[in-house]
Amino acid sequence: MSIFGRYKSWVALIVLGIFWGATIPLSKIAVSTGHHPFGVIFWQFVVAIIILGALALVLRLKILISRQRLIFYTIIALVGTLVPNGFSYLAAPHLPTGILGIIIATVPMFALMIALIFRVEKLSAVRLVGVVLGMLAVTLLVAPEASLPKPGQVVFALLALVAPFFYGIETNYLATQTPKKSEPITTLLMASIIGLFISGLLVVVFDAGVDLSVPWQAAEWSLLLASILHALSYAGYIWLVGIAGSVFASQIAYIVTMSAVFIGVLFMGDSHANEVWIALGVMIAGVALVQPKIAD
Repeated sequence: MSIFGRYKSWVALIVLGIFWGATIPLSKIAVSTGHHPFGVIFWQFVVAIIILGALALVLRLKILISRQRLIFYTIIALVGTLVPNGFSYLAAPHLPTGILGIIIATVPMFALMIALIFRVEKLSAVRLVGVVLGMLAVTLLVAPEASLPKPGQVVFALLALVAPFFYGIETNYLATQTPKKSEPITTLLMASIIGLFISGLLVVVFDAGVDLSVPWQAAEWSLLLASILHALSYAGYIWLVGIAGSVFASQIAYIVTMSAVFIGVLFMGDSHANEVWIALGVMIAGVALVQPKIAD
């Protein structure tokens, strides 16, 4: 057996996590040069449809359509992409990449708190400590004169927190409302198709189109690469859950956050205060405690 065959789950976890983490600085570049978030999201849906559609054809997956499923696909498009990406892209031009990466790591905390509210999960002391650590990490980031280079950036850090909140909603919605016999790739494909129509309408209403017929610069290439990596990492994550289980795959959160932080330092010129590095460590500890401990 090859080394990859023996350790393929770990290799996939690391590679997919780096891919996913890289979408954060790439998306920041795409929206920091004037491209409207709705226009960027529209093209992300286009790329996702091409990649997921190709996977569905190769794997000969059947797309199931009904009134219930169309509602389900629409909600996934809204809470899983349109709303969170919209707020992330509004905040991204104003925050360092590393800060964005640490903020996105709050997804498990929000998911747990929402699950507790709707009694999907039971509270445990260990996971409560994880939530508290996550709140502490965010406090270290947004406290006045602490880690953010400019005081006005606190508002954008709070805006960025809307994204993980909605990802937390999506996690719970998928866990409790997914129709029977649903297949992840076709679910994402249909959600992307519906999202394309919704984002297209928003582009028209807000005159937010991104013209890709112009000579491409860093923003356009970043948009394309971020869209490809997002679709591949999302589909790859689904595959990883299938071969290694959801608990193992959930560890991708660590890789995503750390890769976003270090990519920001190495390639985006980010320089962080000590509070940011402390927040990173506290957030990783919090994620470790919040993660489910049950067997798949």
